[in-house]
Amino acid sequence: MSEVLADFSAALAAAVETAGKSVVRVEGRRRLPATGIVWSADGLIVTAHHVVEEDENIGIGLPDGRTATARLVGRDPSTDLALLRAEASGLAAASWAGVETLKVGHVVLSLGRPGHTVMATFGIVSALGASWRTPAGGQVDRYLQTDAVMYPGFSGGPLVSTAGQIVGLNTSALLRGISLAIPTGTVRGVAEILLAHGRVRRGYFGVTAQVARLPGSIAQQLTQETGLLLSSVEAGSPAERGNLFMGDLIVAVAGEAVGDLDDLLAVLGSDRVGTALPVRFVRGGQLQETSVTAGEQP
Repeated sequence: MSEVLADFSAALAAAVETAGKSVVRVEGRRRLPATGIVWSADGLIVTAHHVVEEDENIGIGLPDGRTATARLVGRDPSTDLALLRAEASGLAAASWAGVETLKVGHVVLSLGRPGHTVMATFGIVSALGASWRTPAGGQVDRYLQTDAVMYPGFSGGPLVSTAGQIVGLNTSALLRGISLAIPTGTVRGVAEILLAHGRVRRGYFGVTAQVARLPGSIAQQLTQETGLLLSSVEAGSPAERGNLFMGDLIVAVAGEAVGDLDDLLAVLGSDRVGTALPVRFVRGGQLQETSVTAGEQP
């Protein structure tokens, strides 16, 4: 038994040593520093959006003890990801693996470098689910929850497999009170968009809405129970220009049924910006249709 524990302990220590070469300190806010992951050897670093309050002169603590400054390349609040460019080269780029290597119950480690050395905790994969949409509207390709403790300053750091590969980026901001990691696929996709454009474009109607039940006859006709009741329409917004008003009940956009806010956000992807979308809605008990050209979310 002692040999099994010794081997397990050695494997965890080796995983920390391997992944720790790509873990940096990020000083981008007034309070406790956070953590980042080296994306490329020429100085690109991924971290959590919510730990970066500055755009310039962000302090970076490198694994070898050196320090550097960085600037913000871009950020996506909806997935809590940010990309930095550090004035450094020759860094050890992280080794990433997809979540297909994981199963519920697998042991994982959370790493952070809020100080000068790497810190680590370990736990198991508590839940591994399908794609989901964050409260801010971002699309995450897999739901990845662990019971590994995230100490202050761990946000932006890696979730690491026992093989030393990084399978996600830890965040404490997407769902409060839950240890989540943004999977490799989402980190990669968002980082590439931020590198190319500095932001992730998202479609925008300019409305506030809540789920409401459809009138019985219309629900039967559409085989749909709910729609989105507009409680406000911003002045000058795409929705107002498309002749939508407070009190209208949206039931479909671009041919896709809209029964809740997630349905609307799913339709308003980056590829919809600037596109005229047919919108079906209920007004005065009657089904009507208009066209709304999606704007870009501010």
